[in-house]
Amino acid sequence: MTKPTIVVLNGDQTGQELLDESLRVLDPSVTGVDVAFETFDLSLENRRVTRNQVVFDAAARIQQTGLGIKAATITPEGKEDVGSPNALLREAVGAQVILRTGRRIPAVAPRAGVYAPITVVRMAVEDAYGAKEWREGEGLDEVSYSTRKLSRRNCRAAAEYSFRHARKHNAKVFGGPKFTVSAVYEGIFKEELDAAAARYPDVKYDPQLIDATYALLLKTSGDPLVIPALNRDGDSLSDLVLEMFGSIAGAESIILSLDDNFEVRTVVTEAPHGTAPSLFGKNIANPMAMILAGAALLRYIHTEAAERASRAIYESVLEAVNEGTRTPDLGGQSTTTEYTNEVIRRVKSKLDVWKALG
Repeated sequence: MTKPTIVVLNGDQTGQELLDESLRVLDPSVTGVDVAFETFDLSLENRRVTRNQVVFDAAARIQQTGLGIKAATITPEGKEDVGSPNALLREAVGAQVILRTGRRIPAVAPRAGVYAPITVVRMAVEDAYGAKEWREGEGLDEVSYSTRKLSRRNCRAAAEYSFRHARKHNAKVFGGPKFTVSAVYEGIFKEELDAAAARYPDVKYDPQLIDATYALLLKTSGDPLVIPALNRDGDSLSDLVLEMFGSIAGAESIILSLDDNFEVRTVVTEAPHGTAPSLFGKNIANPMAMILAGAALLRYIHTEAAERASRAIYESVLEAVNEGTRTPDLGGQSTTTEYTNEVIRRVKSKLDVWKALG
């Protein structure tokens, strides 16, 4: 049997530093999961040299292996530069959903009194990202235009995944698009959400306009929530949700492409934050999200050993914080390396104990 291959997408600054920490945890000597790693250099320098061809090469390989893990990358300014690889990568792998779950970090006080998990199911492509934009006129008469699009196929994928995820985690599907203002454009997503609700009558469904969703989130506390969102709405919404739990560094981001039956075909995991240039080279950046990205990826290998290792990493990441090993952003004094070392120690210990217990 061929071992699973994880496509590693290198990045920039602290993005690369934190990916290196995650790969230390994913090492087979730590997890007991025999995987191969194949690396593509998505650093800004190499994207410029290849004029983004490296992004498309990496995406093609991910479509073959089904598994990828990505470091944060620099998005340069200037229309003539290479831009961000994220939208290119998502389009190239056929991504439809980006999954981000805010969860309570032990010993870290949430900012809004929340304690039940909140998952944002963001459409991975279309909407404002990749829209055609142009301007006409001059001076104060100049007008800017944008032509966005939403396909029913991608709306259905996001809606279907939202309800399946909510059913699996006993959560409520909450929120939705601003369909009252944009009945034709955003209404297509609302139609798919309502249709999914009819297919899953056992799942609680509380549709809200996006502005009401923001407001009501500040009042939520008890119910686990799944919030389906358009691409740009989900981008801002997921940042808010993660910060509500105390840190954007406390959760992973999962990019999914689905087959015709809405089963996962490819997965790319990453941290939801950027390259944090002010922390570069100081060994103090928080690697939690990037390590959790590795743990999430193991779940999609679908072997008992990988499932066990994934759980061990998730537990070790949160237990280390709970018991005092924290980087400065969480009020601690541990370095990046020290935190990862503690996670590795705990993962190895857990897996040894679980093996002894059978």
